Amino acid sequence: MISLQDELKNNSYPGRGIVMGRSADGHFAVTAYFIMGRSENSRNRIFVEDGEGIKTKAFDESKLTDPSLIIYSPVRVLNTAKFTIVTNGDQTDTLYDEIAAGHTFEQALRKREFEPDAPNYTPRISGTMHVENGKSDYKLSILKSNYGDPSSCLRFEYFYEKPKAGEGHFIHTYKSDGNPLPSFEGEPKVVGMLNNIDEFTELIWSSLNEENKVSLFVRYIDIANGKYMSRIVNKNV
Repeated sequence: MISLQDELKNNSYPGRGIVMGRSADGHFAVTAYFIMGRSENSRNRIFVEDGEGIKTKAFDESKLTDPSLIIYSPVRVLNTAKFTIVTNGDQTDTLYDEIAAGHTFEQALRKREFEPDAPNYTPRISGTMHVENGKSDYKLSILKSNYGDPSSCLRFEYFYEKPKAGEGHFIHTYKSDGNPLPSFEGEPKVVGMLNNIDEFTELIWSSLNEENKVSLFVRYIDIANGKYMSRIVNKNV
């Protein structure tokens, strides 16, 4: 297990990141999603509530140049909070529609691949958290180019059954800063989790690079009854 705080502080540009896990006391299923940006277009965003989920929105509409890969719904909830879907793109909608139709997380992602933003070919990272009948589990995935070669899509999927209290997994789009940006490598990183949503929110937000961070979403779901609480932090206010 590594320190999420240290992992973020030592990487100026992990890009977009998803954390899923269980609080240290075992009571909450936890997920967090953050976005970062280097260009004016990427930094010109905020998270806003959208039903039980969230969506990205331009902070200054007059500066929005290309909405295609930056305006989407990062979080949607299916079947009255049983499934919380978290992604870094419009594959959120693909997962929502396909799971609602009775297909699996893995089957849904077969319809998608990495983003068409050459030369970075930004990976698509996705997660779904299932909370039902006093139990929880979660899945994570990354779809990425074959080390910069867009002719091949590498697909990695991870299923965490009966997650341990105090343990979570962190996956992000970029290994580090660079030109082009190198894709994330390896399995999702095992990180420690906290009991308090506000402390966890502050830990992540304060650890992200000050120049590049844009927005953060955190949700704690009570495993016993499915009720949840959320936090949104935006650099643009």
